[in-house]
Amino acid sequence: MSNAGKPLIVTTRWWWIRHAPVREDEGRIYGQKDLNCDTSDRVVFEAVGKILPRNAVWYASNLKRTHQTADAIWAAGFPKPSDMPHVNAFAEQHLGELQGMNRAAFYASLPAGSHWLTGIDEPAPGGESFMDLYNRVCAAIERINAEQMGRDVIVVAHGGTIRAAVALALGGQPDKGLAFDIDNCSVTRLDHLSGANYTGWRLPMVNQQPWIADASHNAMHQPAGPEIEPPKLA
Repeated sequence: MSNAGKPLIVTTRWWWIRHAPVREDEGRIYGQKDLNCDTSDRVVFEAVGKILPRNAVWYASNLKRTHQTADAIWAAGFPKPSDMPHVNAFAEQHLGELQGMNRAAFYASLPAGSHWLTGIDEPAPGGESFMDLYNRVCAAIERINAEQMGRDVIVVAHGGTIRAAVALALGGQPDKGLAFDIDNCSVTRLDHLSGANYTGWRLPMVNQQPWIADASHNAMHQPAGPEIEPPKLA
């Protein structure tokens, strides 16, 4: 059957990787604090590298935990790209005065069913709202879609950033994006489809954790350090 006359659709495949787990946070909310991450689990980075495309363009946020995660993927055998621009717009949500608070205690104070640390339009005191994050992430995605149309794009970023990208792919529904779990080192793929009469997204996989299938790694990679309980009141 001939495809003559069928509209041409160009697919730009986005491969989002959440950074490796942070262990030095002392159980505290860190947001845009520039902390190191734990890249000691080579099995994880080998597995991630096996499902990523070669000849992709790479990006990362401006925070060093994303750079360290990319370095660990390359150290595990994935070919290192010639460059990896740092995009400030892909940073995690700035959580202002919440940064440094005990995470377990703060989550315990949230209403049942909450998916995020603040309401979607509610800025953290001295920081951003999730909508602020969503808008800057979407603007950067639109720019890169235009610049890298038809290519594979790998981005090492953060849980909030990737939820924003998922929300965009769902048709611009930020509240729906917050319902997704995005674990450390997981891979999320979102395909942008563009043609003369159509523009849209496809979501082939979200929060994929390829290391789980490795027989030499029968325990799931721990996605985060142990929570530190808030002090007991006397």
